Amino acid sequence: MGGVEDEEPATKRMKLSTEELRGLSNGSSLIEPVSGSSSDLMARPLSSEGDEEVVGSKGVIKRVEFVRIIAKALYSLGYKKSGERLEEESGIPLHSSVVNLFMQQVLDGNWDESVATLKKIGLLDESIVKSASFLILEQKFLELLNAERVMDALNTLRTEITPLCINGTRVRELSSRVVAPSQFVLVGSHSQDIVRAKSRSKLLEELQKLLPPTVMIPERRLEHLVEQALLLQRDACPFHNSLDKEMSLYTDHQCGRDQIPSQTLQILRDHSDEVWFLQFSHNGKYLASSSNDRSVIIWEVDVNRGVSMKHRLCGHQKSVCSVSWSPDCNELLTCGVEEAVRRWDVSSGECLHIYEKAGVGLVSCGWSPEGKWIFSGVNDKSICMWHLDGRELECWKGQRTLRISDLEITSDGKQIISICKENAILLLDREAKVERYIEEDQTITSFSLSRDNRFLLVNLLNQEIHLWNIEGDLKLVAKYIGHKRARFVIRSCFGGLAQAFIASGSEDSQVYIWHRGSGELIEALPGHSGAVNCVSWNPVNPHMLASASDDRTIRIWGLNELNMKRKDAHSNGIHYCNGRT
Repeated sequence: MGGVEDEEPATKRMKLSTEELRGLSNGSSLIEPVSGSSSDLMARPLSSEGDEEVVGSKGVIKRVEFVRIIAKALYSLGYKKSGERLEEESGIPLHSSVVNLFMQQVLDGNWDESVATLKKIGLLDESIVKSASFLILEQKFLELLNAERVMDALNTLRTEITPLCINGTRVRELSSRVVAPSQFVLVGSHSQDIVRAKSRSKLLEELQKLLPPTVMIPERRLEHLVEQALLLQRDACPFHNSLDKEMSLYTDHQCGRDQIPSQTLQILRDHSDEVWFLQFSHNGKYLASSSNDRSVIIWEVDVNRGVSMKHRLCGHQKSVCSVSWSPDCNELLTCGVEEAVRRWDVSSGECLHIYEKAGVGLVSCGWSPEGKWIFSGVNDKSICMWHLDGRELECWKGQRTLRISDLEITSDGKQIISICKENAILLLDREAKVERYIEEDQTITSFSLSRDNRFLLVNLLNQEIHLWNIEGDLKLVAKYIGHKRARFVIRSCFGGLAQAFIASGSEDSQVYIWHRGSGELIEALPGHSGAVNCVSWNPVNPHMLASASDDRTIRIWGLNELNMKRKDAHSNGIHYCNGRT
């Protein structure tokens, strides 16, 4: 194994209707006439609304809110009688009588009355009243225009909509419809009545979103709360790594460790020297590994998830430090240590082109997202862009990269990312010609870009891995510790379902896995007999992980099927994902 001197790491590593109304409200086919003075129409607290009674063991769920949301769900599901019975038995109405009247007026097209009733609901925010009035009067205007009552529509625009003094752009658009009424068509019309019915129902939905939830409960509120609870349980589960999307409402969600690839399924021994780098293809069908033996091996992943050699690529005159898959996974770039970059055809194993530059060596490689150009770091600290035929298209000179550095290009092709100083990473925006820098207190040895281009995983000399958010302002969001790194460049990666995990090699011959969100170390996998230099998680199969070691082997990790069967047989009231893809 190579060592790292005090000033520079070893070269072996890269450095260190009514029914519609009920669906939207309380589900009754007709509302009761409202009698009494206009003051009786003013919204009052719902019966029991002042009641502080709560339900649930934690004392955080208000009974009135709970009952109203359940009633809303019953009506939405079509259980009208059940919803009515709940309102009657609980004494808690879904909506106040004034709100029910308002909703019916909207569906009936009684625009002036609905605007008047809106003002009696008791909304404290005048801007909401104006915005809701605008929506109602806009609908009135459009329906008048659709009925070819142009003068009435114009009068509504001038005397009712414009005085609200809001949404000037929309007012001008409505005015243009009066000037050219033939261009105005209501979307989706087969007949005027159908259009009006659909548009009024939609209007009520828009009003519902605008008004406070205490006045009109949002649609599908109960479903939203339940979904949110399930997703929070899933996200809090440190071992959730299953493509099985089924979750049960009957039990709390919890996965076991058997969801993590922790069992050695294969040991690949075809390299004759230390294996420094490996990477799965984007489609998960191939794995490429590079070694100190100057070769690269393309491995094929079969339908049964077995891994076998497809091609051994030879031709580099020095150790091969990195590889990079083309966007379509049909070609592969390989980079020798301060040597040349070679482009290979994956199907045939043929070398298609050699990229080199007189007097300097290439130190890293990467693809443009369209697969039309390639990028490479150069040991004179510049970064070059090449056409596939070998023509150099552009070169960014200056302190752009180091002799030992990773290289990433974002999927939109705009940003080039490279280690530009011992403790800094350059994010170069090619189009805007803007440079941003991630600066660390420690020496940076390697980094990895997340699939969504939002995060960068940075390995440091002090045995820490930092997670940076690079979307917008640069921000350090998490740290992962536990692995060992003293002399060599160790690489880490994102992986698992939705890249919810972080994996890393280590000099103590183990593979370390953390939960990305919590930072919890959940596995340390023994098996190798030398430093684990690099890891790669299959981007398609969250249950397949590969590791490369100084012991000259590659290990393919998968699920412990025996433990999974035992877990499925004894769930003990806890929902376990089955983990099978």
